[in-house]
Amino acid sequence: QVQLVESGGGLVQAGGSLRLSCAASGRTFSRYTMGWFRQAPGKEREFVAAISWSGGLTAYADSVKGRFAISRDNAKNTVYLQMNSLKPEDTAVYYCAQSRTPVVPNRRYDYDYWGQGTQVTVSS
Repeated sequence: QVQLVESGGGLVQAGGSLRLSCAASGRTFSRYTMGWFRQAPGKEREFVAAISWSGGLTAYADSVKGRFAISRDNAKNTVYLQMNSLKPEDTAVYYCAQSRTPVVPNRRYDYDYWGQGTQVTVSS
């Protein structure tokens, strides 16, 4: 059974930074693409970033390019999302997800497993 557990969310002022972590267990982490999505109240869940199994390929939503960075540590079975220059519009529940797709998909339906999410709130 795959488990994904996010941590690192919280309340931060606009312009601040947070680092989210997602610890994975249940299958060989290094074989799978990992992604981050977010969902704000009343909105659809949207793609944020993804990273290939080796870390050699990444993808970002236009709204976070240049501010967020995804990385992974296969030895620790963990994926990270470094979020800088945060804006109030980044406020959402952030979810990590795992995909069998070898590239870096940005569609929800390409991801097999999901974490429970961690709340990020950015105050103005």
